[in-house]
Amino acid sequence: MADAPAKLIDGKVYAERLRAQVAAEVAELRANHGLQPGLAVVLVGDDPASEIYVRSKGEHSLAVGMHSVTHRLPADTAQHDLLRLVGELNVDPLIHGILVQLPLPKHLDEKAVLAAINPDKDVDGLHVVNAGRLASGQAALTPCTPLGCMILLRETVGDLAGLRAVVVGRSVLVGRPIAQLLLQADCTVTIAHSRTRDLPAVCREADILVAAVGRPRMIRGDWIKPGAAVIDVGINRVPFDDPVKAAAGRTKVVGDVNFKEASQVAGWITPVPGGVGLMTVAVLLQNTVTAARRQAGLEPA
Repeated sequence: MADAPAKLIDGKVYAERLRAQVAAEVAELRANHGLQPGLAVVLVGDDPASEIYVRSKGEHSLAVGMHSVTHRLPADTAQHDLLRLVGELNVDPLIHGILVQLPLPKHLDEKAVLAAINPDKDVDGLHVVNAGRLASGQAALTPCTPLGCMILLRETVGDLAGLRAVVVGRSVLVGRPIAQLLLQADCTVTIAHSRTRDLPAVCREADILVAAVGRPRMIRGDWIKPGAAVIDVGINRVPFDDPVKAAAGRTKVVGDVNFKEASQVAGWITPVPGGVGLMTVAVLLQNTVTAARRQAGLEPA
């Protein structure tokens, strides 16, 4: 057991700090270079969760002084119409970052849409060119959630060199890119997944444990090395533990880690909600500024 309960990694604090840095950088770009970073968000259909995310992205981008455009398309939008919009945004000089909100309606080909985005404007970091750049150690636009996780780790743990990191989950959106970022930080990295033998034992080796598997409270307290840093990327909606509330159909959001158990063992831990999720939009803003600087030739591409 850890000597004391884990220190909470408060995503709100670090997200606010990052947004303040981005706002200062936007002000500098506008004053010294006449450059206003621009973000275009595309929402197809009326998924309630996506609508909330998109509204948040628009509000935050305006708040830091960026140019912000949201394109809302009906759920029955044809593939060729969506691709035409992406093509227009690719050549729009006022737009430096393009984000197509996922998931898309079932009749649309997500991979084809993502592939159509100019990689230099792909602020979600999902284009195969950016994945390739990241894997080969080149300057890339990196998915926002993994980059947010790395900021939290560096701000709390400090120097990551030589630490053992275990990433549970191998998704293109989180698991694989954060493994690449941890490698670049000189960690020794293991990617674990549903087929990993004796997963608890693998997790117990980790100085840094990243849970990105999408299964509520899967990672138990006795899977965690005492004093480890635990980054919980999971967002799962489950019934309340209170049977009365559960019977009334009430739900709450929990992570992939059993927080109550893990917080008694870990050295650092992100809460859910209030941890990694808050960093994602802040990093999106940072990625848009990075993209704008590179497109203007103000830093290496």
